[in-house]
Amino acid sequence: MILLLGFAACYAQTIRQNEAAKPPDKDKVLIVYLSRTRNTEAVANMIQKEVGGDLVALELERPYPKEYRAIVEQVAKENESGYLPPLKTKIENIGKYDTIFLGFPTWGMQLPPPMKSFLRQYDLSGKTIIPFNTNAGYGVGSSLQTVKELCPNSTVLEGFEIKGGIERDGVLFVMEGEKAREARTKAKEWLQKIGLLKQGK
Repeated sequence: MILLLGFAACYAQTIRQNEAAKPPDKDKVLIVYLSRTRNTEAVANMIQKEVGGDLVALELERPYPKEYRAIVEQVAKENESGYLPPLKTKIENIGKYDTIFLGFPTWGMQLPPPMKSFLRQYDLSGKTIIPFNTNAGYGVGSSLQTVKELCPNSTVLEGFEIKGGIERDGVLFVMEGEKAREARTKAKEWLQKIGLLKQGK
């Protein structure tokens, strides 16, 4: 009897794990991204190709300066003061999405202020949040921790990061050719690891 109960418990746990690992319904997937040099946008498109979903670029009511030093200074002031720039982008039907990918570059080793604006503006309670990041080679900094702090009632899965351009050095869009193939391979491996893509797809 004990053996049968143990088997039943293990079977039920396996069912739950399999259900949790099922790829999401593509109609309930949202991919929100911020991209200045189009590298994060390229990764967002790769993710959409694999899992489907709606793709939305974050835009500001007042765009950042195009000059690199000017945007660095402005973002540093926003981070220091806690200012959240108003978004031009509006998502009217946020409630229909169960799974939300958040794509962003690393700015000043932090989560960019526009992404903070998005996470403050919308209630993502009960949703699965999946961050992905491009950076200049120095990593994500405190970005992923900030995502978790701003989504306390969401399930935040393991994030993805890859080196993109280095705007400071004039290296902008790099997601083409061999670099794009590398990014696609790594993104698929990550999606399979977190259970959002079937093995062998």
